[in-house]
Amino acid sequence: MKLSTKGRYAVTAMFDIALHHQSGPVSLSDIADRQGISLSYLEQLFTRLRQQGLVKSTRGPGGGYSLAVDSEQIAISDVIDAVDENVDATRCGGKADCQNHQRCLTHDLWENLSGEIRSYLSNISLAQAVSDLSVREVASRQDHKVHRVEFS
Repeated sequence: MKLSTKGRYAVTAMFDIALHHQSGPVSLSDIADRQGISLSYLEQLFTRLRQQGLVKSTRGPGGGYSLAVDSEQIAISDVIDAVDENVDATRCGGKADCQNHQRCLTHDLWENLSGEIRSYLSNISLAQAVSDLSVREVASRQDHKVHRVEFS
């Protein structure tokens, strides 16, 4: 089972916005600097996130992105779905044609795992995820690193 870069980066960027929203809209360049994600890749992801109603953009000086709804109302699975990511542990994409166009011996096992992962991600809100102490510690470290680079 593998979650692609697209899904991981989208979730990471949404964490970043949720952690920095108190200062107003968050620029994609700030997210790119803190998270080490290509700005052009973020632009592609945020087009999808905006289209799905998870973020809204503000133009002009001090502009950027903010959450379109409260972070309590955004499940991690919503973010993954918004960027057309599929979390699937089967080899066949859930089509049950894994071995010579037929169901393989372990298909149900991997399909059930996919369902458990989906359920897990559906039951964690963005607010819950970013309230974790270890997430906040990493965010603080990233903020200090970016500030040191800016003022050097």
